[in-house]
Amino acid sequence: MTTDHIATCQCGQLSLTGSGEPDFVIACNCLACQKRTGAVFGAGAYYRRDQVSISGEAKTYQRTAETSRNLVNHFCADCGTTVYWSLEMRPDHLGVAIGCFSDPSFAGPVRAIWTENKHHWVEFPKDIPVFEKGTPET
Repeated sequence: MTTDHIATCQCGQLSLTGSGEPDFVIACNCLACQKRTGAVFGAGAYYRRDQVSISGEAKTYQRTAETSRNLVNHFCADCGTTVYWSLEMRPDHLGVAIGCFSDPSFAGPVRAIWTENKHHWVEFPKDIPVFEKGTPET
């Protein structure tokens, strides 16, 4: 039986349902994620597009990342919460803000990226890879 994970904005108008488990979870310390979340890093679960369904009205904000690739944030038209985003470098996936799941038992990150911008008091588990820039391309 597949478990659904439901992410919602603060007001509940925009939601995303992820069917099953995400392919991976990343903690991103880039300055743009810090500004997007208002926190010291962003935590995102990456689902294949065919695993998600979206309900509600989203507005978008597109930016060019430090890697020169485009990223589009999708946020609630009413309360402004960024629920998910799409990345040019991962066209088959959507990133979903883990905090929008409201589930403290949700999977943790498998790696931390852009740690050159990490706040000095933040520590990640010793068993995950940590990258000063983005994830190295293989």
